[in-house]
Amino acid sequence: MQPCSSALCVLLLTTTFTTESWNPTVKVNLHDSATLPCSERCPGLVRWTVFYKPTDVQAECDQTSCRSVKEGYQMIHDQYLKGDLSLIITDADFSQRDWYTCWCDDTDLCNVQLQIQPVNILVQIKPSEPLVLKMEISDPVDLIYKDPNGPSSGQICTVDGRSLQCKPEYTQRASLTSVVRLRRMTPSDSGVYTVIDKWTDEVIQIYTVTVGSADGSELNDDHPDLDTDRGAAVMWLVVVIMAALIAVIVVLAMMIVQLRRETQQLLMKFGRKK
Repeated sequence: MQPCSSALCVLLLTTTFTTESWNPTVKVNLHDSATLPCSERCPGLVRWTVFYKPTDVQAECDQTSCRSVKEGYQMIHDQYLKGDLSLIITDADFSQRDWYTCWCDDTDLCNVQLQIQPVNILVQIKPSEPLVLKMEISDPVDLIYKDPNGPSSGQICTVDGRSLQCKPEYTQRASLTSVVRLRRMTPSDSGVYTVIDKWTDEVIQIYTVTVGSADGSELNDDHPDLDTDRGAAVMWLVVVIMAALIAVIVVLAMMIVQLRRETQQLLMKFGRKK
């Protein structure tokens, strides 16, 4: 998403429209269908665009038909004829979070914001296992940690593209690939980890993390994907050991064949002497 985060966009929205009802916000769960409402009459061409890109058309309707200009966006012609100019987003995801404008020819009729509800994720891992945090968006985000049992809380890392900046106590433990990985987790790291969009302050994901079980017993390995490094290391160790054993067997077989040949040659040599 390329959000309208500049002061100009915010100023335009707040000065052009003065009530919340004129600028509704639609909130849906990730991958649910979203309907951006607009009830107006338009005898001409109706089109929906991203607010700050009037030429970036998502879907449009006229008196004869409707067209989905971009995949995943649609309008319904029967509704258009009745004055319902709503835009339907069939599978909403974080990349589609934005302000959208409905136009009648060159007149803007409605401005609607689409937001995605935060994704809540429960994670249970064993002590010393890594915590893997998937980043759902490519925009810069802050990673916030809150300890439910103490005063410790606040921003611990910032992710901007392929750049990862963390507080000193997390620098040696954190790494970034397609996910943020915090190594050497301990029970004191249990808590709530929140991913927040730096541009819009929207909460993207909420990870509620428990390191070790409440009664101190070992947790079942319900999340093998959170410890892929250990599994990969074990597999490589098994491969190396098997390769070494095969090499030893081959060398021994070659030595045995060589010894048999030398023994046969000695026996033939002594036989001729007799």
